[in-house]
Amino acid sequence: MRVTALAGDVPAALASALEARGLDRVHAEALAAGGAAVALLVEPLDEPETSALMRGAARAGLDCHTGDGWALVAGTLARLGGLARPDPSAPLPDRLSLALGRFLHERQGEALAWRTARRAIPLERSCVVGILNVTPDSFSDGGRHLAPDDALAGARAMRAAGAAILDVGGESTRPGAARPDEAEERRRVVPVVRALVAEVGLPVSVDTRRSAVAAAALEAGAEIVNDVSGLTADPRMAGVVREAGAGVVIMHMRGDPQTMDARADYRDVAGDVAAELAERRDRALAAGIAPEQVVLDPGLGFAKHPAHNLALLDRLGGIVALGHPVMVGPSRKRFLGAVTGKPVDGRDAATAAACVAARMRGARLFRVHDVAAACEALAVADAVLGADGEGGGA
Repeated sequence: MRVTALAGDVPAALASALEARGLDRVHAEALAAGGAAVALLVEPLDEPETSALMRGAARAGLDCHTGDGWALVAGTLARLGGLARPDPSAPLPDRLSLALGRFLHERQGEALAWRTARRAIPLERSCVVGILNVTPDSFSDGGRHLAPDDALAGARAMRAAGAAILDVGGESTRPGAARPDEAEERRRVVPVVRALVAEVGLPVSVDTRRSAVAAAALEAGAEIVNDVSGLTADPRMAGVVREAGAGVVIMHMRGDPQTMDARADYRDVAGDVAAELAERRDRALAAGIAPEQVVLDPGLGFAKHPAHNLALLDRLGGIVALGHPVMVGPSRKRFLGAVTGKPVDGRDAATAAACVAARMRGARLFRVHDVAAACEALAVADAVLGADGEGGGA
């Protein structure tokens, strides 16, 4: 699917484009004379996509004209942005919302990068985030990196395999996991963060729901906060992120690790998750966090059954359409075991496949345990997307 901008202040170009799609010249010139700030030509469209686009344009207060396999939607960028945002009661087809969201994100001049407390991380290509859990009880790698020397060795191996970011967590968030107290979480996390910043050189993210742990890790050199609660667990977290200028991952979860499995009840999982993420993103922006600091994560495995996770991977378009980079974290999770029948330590190939599926639907960041496998698979996905010029799976 292609989305082409035809500026409203160049009516001759707009009229020619419409005439080439079957409108007579007089009709084309009349439509082109409307003088909208931006006119988007969307094609090819099937009949359900055309109908959905017409309904969405009407709700957003946009002009919409359609023909055989194409539609012209005209209005201001602000109204067009409203069209791309998900509406669970009347969602746009995923292929359409993905194409519109990607186009508008680029049109609004937002660089394809993620701003952290120390740098802008480029996202033109896939960005692999290596998981470094400094916990005794994480479901896959618990106990492997508890000692700072072990964490450093693991981080160096991830860097050599192609990781662009390291994500350090001191609390297991597997279903039913017991939560360490704040002092213990800080004791696990802060020395490792300090050592990674000093000796490995990659951007470091801290995976925590506690603002005090986040603040201590940021002071030690971390530059990203990855909050599985989507900034809802600790009312001070948004302020910590804002004051540090840190990058932030806003993830979708309902409840907490002890209760989330019981809350996996959705009318439409893709639409519901996108809408709930939009609400959390809006609260973050209202708290003073800049849009370019924000990455969104659908929270695979968090308050989701296996079928929910597969649907979210297939229908990432509604989240990409929110206009921020998207991270996915499928690594070794239960839904991959449900698909393949493999135990936790046999799910790295399935993880890489899930990452590729997400990349083809617009995700840019991929949080994994096996960095080498994911990097190799995503290099192929990037090459395919670069070869056809689509850049995101429309």
